[in-house]
Amino acid sequence: MNSQLKRGTLELCALCVVNRSDCYGYELVNRISKCMEITEGTIYPLMKRLKDSGLIESYIVESPEGPPRKYYKITDGGREELGRLSEEWFGFTKSINELLKGESVDESN
Repeated sequence: MNSQLKRGTLELCALCVVNRSDCYGYELVNRISKCMEITEGTIYPLMKRLKDSGLIESYIVESPEGPPRKYYKITDGGREELGRLSEEWFGFTKSINELLKGESVDESN
C-alpha cells in the first residue's frame, strides 16, 4: 500500500481498534496488520499524538508474561473523532469507487 495512503488511514484504524476494546501496542499492531503492513515503530508515535490530542488515554497493567503493558483506551472525544473520520472515509471511498466504475464521471467536459 502506498505509504501516503497508509499514513492517512492509520489514525482511523487505530481509533477503530481501541474503540472495540482496550489494547496494548503490540496487540494494536497485530490487529491493524491484518489489513495493512505496519510496525511498532509506526504505531507508538501515532498513539502519543492521539494521547496528546485527548483522543485516547493510557494505563499500565501488570503482565504475568514480562514487564507491565501500557494499554490504550478511547475517550469520548476519540469516539467523536472516530465518527467524523469514518463519515469522511465512507464518503471518500464511495466517491472513488464510483469514479473507478465510471458512475460519477461527467464526461461532457
